[in-house]
Amino acid sequence: SRRSFERLYDLPERALPKVVIDMPVPDTADAHRELLRISARALGVGTAQCLRDYFRLSPADIVGRIDELVEEGELLPVKIEGWHRPGYVSKDARKPRKVEARALLAPFDPLVFERTRTEKLFDFHYRIEIYTPAEKRRYGYYVLPFLLNEAIVARVALRAARPKGVLRVLAPYADPGAPPETAETLMQELRTMQNWLGLEQIEITPAGDLGPTLGVVA
Repeated sequence: SRRSFERLYDLPERALPKVVIDMPVPDTADAHRELLRISARALGVGTAQCLRDYFRLSPADIVGRIDELVEEGELLPVKIEGWHRPGYVSKDARKPRKVEARALLAPFDPLVFERTRTEKLFDFHYRIEIYTPAEKRRYGYYVLPFLLNEAIVARVALRAARPKGVLRVLAPYADPGAPPETAETLMQELRTMQNWLGLEQIEITPAGDLGPTLGVVA
């Protein structure tokens, strides 16, 4: 489990079902190939760096593994527009005609955790600023990117003031090219966050270029 930023561990035999404990242990190469297969299914498309980083494998771990998966037909080489590195997709990948999504992304969400991938795919520069001195922060202490359909269109600094039952929206910013409905859809997602946290109200600080608009649609 997790307690704030602290991870709590237990012995495998007390945390996993016996049927899992009794399964044969794969050799290292098979394990790395399977992790890369899972990475490809989870990411949709990615370079070797993307596939490796999903499970924090080292460069040495995947030497030859991707070529083997390509030879087996498990991974298909593709070209990603704007990238100079080869890309790969799972053989089972499907290309949807349209992506409909709306979500506030945590800084550790797989969609934004590997920052180079995020910049290349979404043209979205993102850094977590909790370790940045306050006077040097651009967007805030704990900033969540906002995904709308196929693009990351905004970012917002949030703080849950639990004793007062308030979700504080400190500094919402739209990214270049954000659609006109960004403020309205972001507000809908903020209400979802408020309800999930069990807070009574939302308090919007008129900072950031979306602040005044959010105050109106609230």
